[in-house]
Amino acid sequence: MTAPRALLAPLLAIAVAVGALTGCGGGGNTSCGVDGCTVTFPRSGATEVSVLGVTARLVRVDADIAQVEVAGQTVMVPVGGQTQAGGLVVRVEQITDTQVVIRVSAV
Repeated sequence: MTAPRALLAPLLAIAVAVGALTGCGGGGNTSCGVDGCTVTFPRSGATEVSVLGVTARLVRVDADIAQVEVAGQTVMVPVGGQTQAGGLVVRVEQITDTQVVIRVSAV
């Protein structure tokens, strides 16, 4: 299945470039590169961002597990863990008293 990945790579690069040029919507701090986007959400309050063509938002945090909604799919991800949601890989990099940092990238 190399062909679909070969087709996805240029599309992802375009989406990242467009996102970097136009900025991402919402209240989170978003930084995108060719390998995906890092989103820093404030731990409290409702915040959502547009990242890689989908909406991502932090739903809640329980200890070291973040509940994140990506492209309408809700997942629970522990710090250092990752899962797939909405056709993307979602990884929780850090949870502090004030913020949650996630990484969103192509599968």
